[in-house]
Amino acid sequence: MSYPSSSFRLPRWLAFGGLLAIAGAAQASPFYAPPPPPEEHPEGLTGSAELGYTHLSGNTNSQTLIAKGRLTWLTGRWTHTLRGEVRNVSRDGETSAEQYLVAGRERFELEGPHYAFGFARWDRDRFSGYEQQFTAIGGYGRDLLDDARQQLSLEAGPGYRYDRIVDREDESLGVVYGALAYAWDFSETASLGQELSVEATDANVTSRSLTSLTARLNAHLALKLSHEIKDTSRPPEDAEARTDRTTSASLLYNW
Repeated sequence: MSYPSSSFRLPRWLAFGGLLAIAGAAQASPFYAPPPPPEEHPEGLTGSAELGYTHLSGNTNSQTLIAKGRLTWLTGRWTHTLRGEVRNVSRDGETSAEQYLVAGRERFELEGPHYAFGFARWDRDRFSGYEQQFTAIGGYGRDLLDDARQQLSLEAGPGYRYDRIVDREDESLGVVYGALAYAWDFSETASLGQELSVEATDANVTSRSLTSLTARLNAHLALKLSHEIKDTSRPPEDAEARTDRTTSASLLYNW
C-alpha cells in the first residue's frame, strides 16, 4: 500500500492548535491504554489540562515544557475522547527533545463489563528517527475491576501504522496491540495509576509504561508526579536512543 508523501503531514502549528483546542481534557492518562468506564456527566463534557514547566539558569541554562489536554463527552453508549500533547526540552539554547501528539478515540459499551474501541493517533518525535507516525487501531476491551477504590481494564486488537522515516522510504505496517490500565484510590485525596501498552509490527515492537501518583488539592486541582518509559526494539538508524524516559511533576486541572 502506498501513499503520497504528503498524506499524513501535520504542520507544527496545527499540532499546537489541536492541543489548545482540547486543553480542557479528562483524566490525564496516555492514549495508548484503555480509559476507565465513564461515570460522571453522562450527557455532558468532562476535561482536564496538565501543565509542567521548569527553568534553570546559572551554571546550567535549560527549560522543560510538558502540556497535555483531554476532552471527553458521551452520546448514549458511545464515549468520545480527543487528546493532545506537547513536550519540549532545551539546554543552552539547543533543543534536545521535541514531541507532539494528536489523537481521537471511540468506546462503545457492550453488555456487562465489555466494550469495543477504536482510536487514531498522529505523533511526531523529532529525535526518534521518524518524521511522523500515524496509527489506527480497533478491538475489544474488558473492565476486570470497577469499584469505589480500584479500576482495571484490558484491551487488545489489530491495527495499522504508517511510518515516515528520515532518509528512508515510508512504511505501511500491520499492528498487534494490547494494553492495560490500573487505578487505585488509596485515600480520599490520593491515587496511584499504572498503564502499559505494546504495539508489535514486523519492523519493531513499541512498548510504553506510565506510572503516576496524583494528590488532589480540591475538587478541580491536583498535583501529579509521573514516570513514563517508551521503548522501541529496533528504531531507525537516525534515532538518538532506543528508550525514552520522562519524569515530571505537573499541575492537573479537572472539570
